[in-house]
Amino acid sequence: MNDTRVTAQYSTGWSRRGIEQALTAAGRDLGHLRPADLGALEDFHTMGRIATQRLAELAQITSGDTVLDAGSGIGGTARFLAGQHGCRVTAIDLTPEFCETARWLNQLAGLDHLIDVRVGDVTALPFDAAAFSVVTSQHVHMNIADKPRLYAEARRVLAPGGRLAVWDIAAGDAAAGLAGELGYPLPWADRPGLSHLAPPGELRALIERAGFTVSHWTDLTSEAAEVMRALIARPPGPLGLHNFVANFAAKAANLTAALSDGRLRAIQAVAIAV
Repeated sequence: MNDTRVTAQYSTGWSRRGIEQALTAAGRDLGHLRPADLGALEDFHTMGRIATQRLAELAQITSGDTVLDAGSGIGGTARFLAGQHGCRVTAIDLTPEFCETARWLNQLAGLDHLIDVRVGDVTALPFDAAAFSVVTSQHVHMNIADKPRLYAEARRVLAPGGRLAVWDIAAGDAAAGLAGELGYPLPWADRPGLSHLAPPGELRALIERAGFTVSHWTDLTSEAAEVMRALIARPPGPLGLHNFVANFAAKAANLTAALSDGRLRAIQAVAIAV
């Protein structure tokens, strides 16, 4: 991965300040913050908390699991899993600013005892083999050119029988007449050079070649487009990604347009380490 380019895509220098101001303006008591108080602030992926909850159910995550959230952003998935399922979660992200914000929010939400946050590269994970029973990855592969290494690392740190739970945006399939030029900026890339999308079939083959058997694979493009259209049609609430994501309205609009016409696909999958 090109650390500098990817980190620059997400770093704004004001993620914590923007979130703190939004919480205060929404009347949240930072001294007595509940995980649910963060609302739509923390899920930096299509369909937000709906997608996270479904993925956790498909992966059958329980309190006995040790979970790695690979590409964790400001930690919304890690907090949901720790808070709802009581499992221990390690969150790793390439962007130091996001990791610092995640640690702060974990502490405010009273979940820091269950979540360990690391700065690191998901294609070179700093963990022992078979260290986790679940790896979650939501909207991560789009920034990574070396996808074989991404999934090989996920397989390495999973114990045999462990689950890889993926929620990702894929390229439209050229064979099906769905490929086309994308409008920028997008949530993961302000320009084409930062985007490394694969079509669904290629994505599935890469996961299988890394040592997984796919147990669940669903194309949720139509539903994702519907949810995104509803999101951008209403005025932004006080708690939302616009508080710390630069040009969020333009990014959301371009994503919604490409999901709506098939240039992008939304894929939910669970694969078993063999």
